[in-house]
Amino acid sequence: MLGVTVVVDEPVVDGDAETDGDATADGDAEAETDGGVRTYTVRLELVDEPGELLRALSPIADNGGNLLSIHHERGNMTPRGHIPVEVDLECPPDRFEGIVEALRDAGVNIIQAGANRYGEEISVVLVGHLIDTDLSNTLNRIQEDASAAVLDLSLSAPEGTEPVSSARVRLAIDSADIDDTLATIRSIGADKDFTVVEPLPGGEA
Repeated sequence: MLGVTVVVDEPVVDGDAETDGDATADGDAEAETDGGVRTYTVRLELVDEPGELLRALSPIADNGGNLLSIHHERGNMTPRGHIPVEVDLECPPDRFEGIVEALRDAGVNIIQAGANRYGEEISVVLVGHLIDTDLSNTLNRIQEDASAAVLDLSLSAPEGTEPVSSARVRLAIDSADIDDTLATIRSIGADKDFTVVEPLPGGEA
């Protein structure tokens, strides 16, 4: 898998800011009153279409974030068939939530943002006619209805697509929502008539 890293040497900001220290005095003063500038990592899922990366990066710059680096793995598709992109940026802490909201408003799928988006990973096992019941739709519902991010999928279908198959799905979730997340996955399983093997407390499924 070929990962392409793009490093932005100069911060991306709004306006015709110059690169010398005097020209950024106003911005520095504002950053100091906001508690200083911190570095954050945002993990995104992008559709493999022209212009998607630029569309995802624009809300960051438009809301006061400085791009530091971009890791764009075109050869590594997520289970949903999207491209994972990891963005390192810096901004005052009180602007970070605004950047995240702007990304969501732009329709960008956020897997993780800073340390607060998803604080825990769990694995569940799905057993049933997973292919016949549209596995892609199942994963989409888990992400949308259960407020989880699908990090990895391991599918076992030794006899083809028709018989019963199983899949281990690794999820990133908010640790405060684990009960609701599992309840939603159970509901999806009931709708599609497959079994959900849940993780044991403190362990994996």
